[in-house]
Amino acid sequence: MQQSSTGRLQSLDIFRGFTIASMILVNNPGSSPAYAQLEHAEWHGWTFTDTVFPFFLWIVGVAMTLSTARRIERGQSRAELLRHAFQRAVILFLLGVFVGPFPNIDLATIRIPGVLQRIAVCYLIAFLIFLYTSVRGQILWLLGFNVLYLGLMFFYPTPGCGAGSWAMECNFARYVDSLFLSGHMWRHTKDWDPEGIVSTLPAISTVLFGVLAGHVLRHFQWHAARLQAFVFGGSALFAAAQVMSIWVPINKNLWTPSFAFLMAGLAMVAFAFWYWLAEVRGAGRWFRFFEIYGSNAILMFLLSGIFADIAGATGFHGWWYENVCLAITSVQKNASVLYALTNVLVLWLVAYVLWRRKWFLKF
Repeated sequence: MQQSSTGRLQSLDIFRGFTIASMILVNNPGSSPAYAQLEHAEWHGWTFTDTVFPFFLWIVGVAMTLSTARRIERGQSRAELLRHAFQRAVILFLLGVFVGPFPNIDLATIRIPGVLQRIAVCYLIAFLIFLYTSVRGQILWLLGFNVLYLGLMFFYPTPGCGAGSWAMECNFARYVDSLFLSGHMWRHTKDWDPEGIVSTLPAISTVLFGVLAGHVLRHFQWHAARLQAFVFGGSALFAAAQVMSIWVPINKNLWTPSFAFLMAGLAMVAFAFWYWLAEVRGAGRWFRFFEIYGSNAILMFLLSGIFADIAGATGFHGWWYENVCLAITSVQKNASVLYALTNVLVLWLVAYVLWRRKWFLKF
C-alpha cells in the first residue's frame, strides 16, 4: 500500500461523526422499550449503545495526540498548550453541568458528573500524561489506572457487601459516589452515577488508548502498517477483555477494565474500517453525512439534548411519534427508531448549515 499523508484525517472526522450520530440515535427513542441494541445493557454485558461513549473518548485521545503534535511543530510553548487544555476542560465541564438542566437549574440538586464532565476530566488528565511522559510512561499510566481501580474494587471492604462486589445494589464505586456526590447524581439512579468518581479511572485509560493509536498514526508512515497495527492490536485487546471478563465483568456503568479494553479494541478495528474506506480507497466523499456531523460534534451533542427538551415540553415528541411514526409502521419498536432517526436528520440539517458557513464550536 502507498505511503500515507500526515495531514488531517478524513477517516477520523467520519468516525467521530458516526459516533455522534449514533449517540443521538440511541439517546432519542420514540418510546420504550426499544430494540435491545439501541438500549444500554441493564448491568453486565454490552450492546451497540454501550460502544458510543467509549468510542468518542478514544477519538478524543487520537485527535489530542495529532493536534498537539502539530501545535508543537508550529512552535507553541508548553505553557500555551497547558493553558488551552485547562480552558477547554473547564468550558466542557461547565457546559455539561449547566446546559443539561437548563433552564431549571437548582444548585442544591444539580448533577455534577455527566458525559461532558467525564470527557473534560479524562481529556485533561490524559493531556497532562501525554505532554509530560514518553510512550512507555503513557502505557504505564494506562495500566496503572486500571490496576488502581481493580485494587479498590476487589480489596476495599465496602459497607453492606464487603470487598469484591460487582452487584448493582452494592459495590465500591457506588459507595464512593454516595459519599461525595449525594444529591448531585443522575436523576434515574439517584444514589450512584454512571459517570461517577471511581469509574473515571479506567475511563481515562480509554482516552490513553486513543493517545497510543495517535502515536501509530504519527510514526507509522504506510497505510498497511497502520491498518495492521489497528486490526491486530484491536483484536488483541478484544481477546484480553474476554479473558479478563472471567474475573471482572464487562460493565459500562462501572467502566470496568474489561469494558475499557474491549471498547478500545473495538474502536481500533472500527477505525481501521473507516481508515481503509476514506484514506486507502478514497471513498470518504460517500460518507460526507458523518463527516459533517463530526465537524461540530460537541455542539451537536448539546443541541440534541436541547431539541429533546423542547420536543418534550411542547408536545412535539408525542405528536410526531403517534401521528407520523406510528402511521408509517404499527410496530412500536420500528416507530421508535423512526422517531430517533427524525432527530438525527433534523440535527444533521443544522450541522450542514453550520458546515457550509464554516461555523465550528471551538474553545
